[in-house]
Amino acid sequence: MRVLGIDPGSRTLGWGIVEGKALKYRGIAYGTIKSNPRESFSKRLLKIYQGIEEVIEKFEPDALSIEEVFYAHNVKVALKLGQVRGAVLVLGEKSGLSIGEYSPRLIKQTVVGYGNAEKHQVQEMVKILLKLKKVPEPHDAADALAIAICHFHNIGIENKTKKA
Repeated sequence: MRVLGIDPGSRTLGWGIVEGKALKYRGIAYGTIKSNPRESFSKRLLKIYQGIEEVIEKFEPDALSIEEVFYAHNVKVALKLGQVRGAVLVLGEKSGLSIGEYSPRLIKQTVVGYGNAEKHQVQEMVKILLKLKKVPEPHDAADALAIAICHFHNIGIENKTKKA
């Protein structure tokens, strides 16, 4: 199975591809899609949509895992993040991908073992778990890989539960 992890952002969206089964996986690719904050928000959404569409066409994932909306002090930021997530979710459905949504706390708990982990801790654990030579940067891409890893762990738990 190949999973596309998405760390949604309206300025920088992180993406990562992880391949494997249950708890045996490896990193394939990662990157970011950056949009210009001076452009209209609709143009930024289109750039994000087209960028993820290219990633899906190139790497042909089976599943999409995305971070859920977290509590934001700024309502405008939360709304924009929701719109970015919406665009990515629609693209995932259009592409026929199974979709998993995970809270930031669950992602950190799964990857680091601590739900309040710092960015650098997530990056280090992603490097270790995927046996990468260096820490994935920027942190948006590392977070996307962590989200994909979280999906593998949750799929593994679901499979064990079904067998029991």
